[in-house]
Amino acid sequence: MGPLSLDNVRGLVLALSSSVFIGSSFIIKKHGLIKAGTNGTRAGSGGYSYLLEPWWWAGMLTMIVGEVANFAAYAFAPAILVTPLGALSIIFSAVLAHFILKEKLHIFGIVGCVLCLVGSTTIVLHAPHERVIHSVKEVWHLATEPAFLVYTCIVLVLLLLLIFLFVPRYGQSHLVVYIGICSLTGSLTVMCVKAVGIALKLSFSGSNQFTYFETWFFTLFVIVCCLLQVNYLNKALDTFNTAVVSPVYYVMFTTLTILASMIMFKDWDSQDASQIVTELCGFVTILAGTFLLHKTKDMGSDSTPTTPRPVFQTYPNLSPRREEV
Repeated sequence: MGPLSLDNVRGLVLALSSSVFIGSSFIIKKHGLIKAGTNGTRAGSGGYSYLLEPWWWAGMLTMIVGEVANFAAYAFAPAILVTPLGALSIIFSAVLAHFILKEKLHIFGIVGCVLCLVGSTTIVLHAPHERVIHSVKEVWHLATEPAFLVYTCIVLVLLLLLIFLFVPRYGQSHLVVYIGICSLTGSLTVMCVKAVGIALKLSFSGSNQFTYFETWFFTLFVIVCCLLQVNYLNKALDTFNTAVVSPVYYVMFTTLTILASMIMFKDWDSQDASQIVTELCGFVTILAGTFLLHKTKDMGSDSTPTTPRPVFQTYPNLSPRREEV
């Protein structure tokens, strides 16, 4: 294993700072959604009263800062390095939720946080070097290869099914519906974010990439997908517990993003089998950590029991926000 390249180090620093901001944004936005829900229709029920809530906008601003840092990270480092580091935002979010939102974090949840750190470190130390791209047209060529086109078509079909068939029926009771939409969309968004990031990087170095329509196509796609993700992530945050939404979103989003990156950018072509297996072990370790954070949520909690809405009876662990009586 060679040392981290300079670009990988830059991507690592940006990804770490992104995790801090994004982890904080979950808590700030949740606080805003709770306040907005007391004065109007909740986001989980289709309301948009949170748009008038300053705390929600503060959370959005924090998330934007984090996403900008994340955006820049993709311009320097491969997705297989940047995306798994999102686990650190889960840790930050879980700790803040424990102290600010009083969402209890069990001792095994702390073990889960440690596993996330160990897995992230393993991936960082064995991450592949960034592929050298000389023009956004090269990214367009990669995006229009048959394998990635097939993946894109599958994602679009699944999104249509989830949005128009499953959301009306199961959105309020099954977390995987909202998070599935966010994760599937996110896997395509990251590929386009990486393309735009590369275009900006090349443009700043003297090779203007904004004269090509491909750059503007990728930019427009990123905007549309981000708006879709924000809408359904708000619904998930308002309907389900924050410490459950964060890890489940991370697991689905990261898995699909790494799959998309493998298909499009072929990140593992330059690595041997031992490096790939080590990275997979690191990723599985992170998954184990997020699983612990999910399954041990509220274990041993002494909070006053309340009667959940009937739609949550199928999945008692995915409880809605509890309100003081």
